[in-house]
Amino acid sequence: MLIKILGSGCAKCNLLEKATRESVARLGLEAEVEHVNDFAEIMAYGVMTTPALVIDEQVRLSGRVPSADELDRIIAGAKPEASGGCGCGSCCC
Repeated sequence: MLIKILGSGCAKCNLLEKATRESVARLGLEAEVEHVNDFAEIMAYGVMTTPALVIDEQVRLSGRVPSADELDRIIAGAKPEASGGCGCGSCCC
């Protein structure tokens, strides 16, 4: 699993990166987490507000830092064996 945090390196972006790393560890997943701060690359994802969370090249969240429980659901829902949707439980995916 490849997880990208999109953002300039502001406090919220750094908080999402830290929370994501903690969630991956808590869930016991093998994932590579990287922080992308290149604006051209961020724009290529169509993201207009940061921070954003991209899992296996799919934008799963943007514009906010979710709670730990929500982040766990999003990441766990993105595992290949998970069925459909982003796993957040609150959107129409």
